Amino acid sequence: MPLRELQVRKAKPKDKQYRLSDGEGLHLLVKPNGSKLWQQRYRFQDREKMLSHGQYPDVGIAEARRKKEAARELLAQGIDPGVQKKLDKITSDTNARMTFLLVAEDYLQMAYDRELADATLRKKEWHINTLAKPLHKRPINDITSAEILHLLKRIEHSGRRETAKKLRGTLSAIFRLAIVTLRAENDPTVAVKGALLPVKVTNRAAITDEKVFGQFLRDLDAYTGAGVIKDALLFQILTMTRPGEVRGAKQAEFDLPKRKWTISADRMKMRRDHVVPLSDQALALVERNWIDVDGVELIFPSLNSNRKWISENAFNSAMRRMGYSKDEATAHGFRATASTILNDRGFDPEVIEAALAHQDKNAVRRAYNRATYLEQRTQLMQDWADLLDEFRESGRD
Repeated sequence: MPLRELQVRKAKPKDKQYRLSDGEGLHLLVKPNGSKLWQQRYRFQDREKMLSHGQYPDVGIAEARRKKEAARELLAQGIDPGVQKKLDKITSDTNARMTFLLVAEDYLQMAYDRELADATLRKKEWHINTLAKPLHKRPINDITSAEILHLLKRIEHSGRRETAKKLRGTLSAIFRLAIVTLRAENDPTVAVKGALLPVKVTNRAAITDEKVFGQFLRDLDAYTGAGVIKDALLFQILTMTRPGEVRGAKQAEFDLPKRKWTISADRMKMRRDHVVPLSDQALALVERNWIDVDGVELIFPSLNSNRKWISENAFNSAMRRMGYSKDEATAHGFRATASTILNDRGFDPEVIEAALAHQDKNAVRRAYNRATYLEQRTQLMQDWADLLDEFRESGRD
């Protein structure tokens, strides 16, 4: 016999929980603490199951019966109402986090968890919190390619082509996260990729005159700033690597007996491992800066913490204090310095390119070069280090 509202309201708790049946599997469970819960007993695939419909009085008797009938309709269609309830909960939770900003915050948290460099995190935060602000409250699945293009073109028209390109990359990563978490169906940034103007390439200042470079090396020797920055900058010059590769150099990447530094693919611009043979001079710098303490991984750590990278601008700041303007020398420019001088002196161009980790466009030759040039690069690195010593000494009184 169906329950009456008064009967439900007046049901008193007992020492043990008990049920009041409303028929067709629906009942009210009355617990010793006085709480009252609507439940529905049903069978699915010859198994008896229980489905909860909420607590009384939040869910009244009429609402409980409506939920019961909805469950019975699902059963008639061969659908387990208990499983469907869980799926509906997942959908509801997902829909609650559907705005661009909420997905972007999840993306940023992942970036923090990956412990990306502080400068990288700051740039991503700027992209999301400032440049992409017009998208914050938009449902992410409703954002169109036209909206993205309008946002990027506005930045591009201000003369910041590279910023527009980098922002498109950040936005694309956020939409890809939305897709795999079922919050979006596509990445609208893909369609606008070819609509942006190419980035204007500005060559970084580099010293290519041997005498001027010799003076720079002497000035570096005389530099009175932090020793770790001085050594890291010289190590970058000796190894022909990029500043970020040196700043992130870890002890685990070095095989000192074999005099090799292997930079993993995830830290390389071309996303492949790069082996750097160490000259006598480069090896000495590594050994001098090696900190044999548990928990310390970096060869050239920050001045503030031996567990953090040197700041992104540390090398260029040191050169400014040495008296070199940004139009005269930059940290990235030392790769051009090595390439120019070594090519002018007649060293094998292909070995130089391999030492610089430049990718050969021919896939077969690229694989061959990686396998065959290690011995030649080992000799090249020592020759380059010895040349630096010559340049340094040639101008001394």
